[in-house]
Amino acid sequence: MTATGLSGSPAEYRKRLKEQPDEQIDAWAAELMRDMSIRRGVLHVLANLRAAFGADDRRLEQIYARGGGPLAAVGRTDEGQLMVPAISLQYFVSGARQVFGDARERLIDYLVKNFDELIYI
Repeated sequence: MTATGLSGSPAEYRKRLKEQPDEQIDAWAAELMRDMSIRRGVLHVLANLRAAFGADDRRLEQIYARGGGPLAAVGRTDEGQLMVPAISLQYFVSGARQVFGDARERLIDYLVKNFDELIYI
């Protein structure tokens, strides 16, 4: 896997991510959100963001809005789960930068939490 730029383990991947500039972390996080929404669905992406950001649905809504996501696009599934359009997931990246002083670490956490998924994308 290292020949493709990935690392052999989540720990090594985290180390390599920490060497990257913020712009690259942001781009990779947004791309992963997009790709994961296609492969596993938006609900899966939102669950991973909750875990990486330590946020509940209300906080995710705030992060989304602070990142430029239109609140009118935020909805709920029939089961009451938070839902946003897949095309707008990138607003969570810019929103995290606005909301969290440690956004870089939280975005790296998101990428590392999905390390095992990256080989399938």
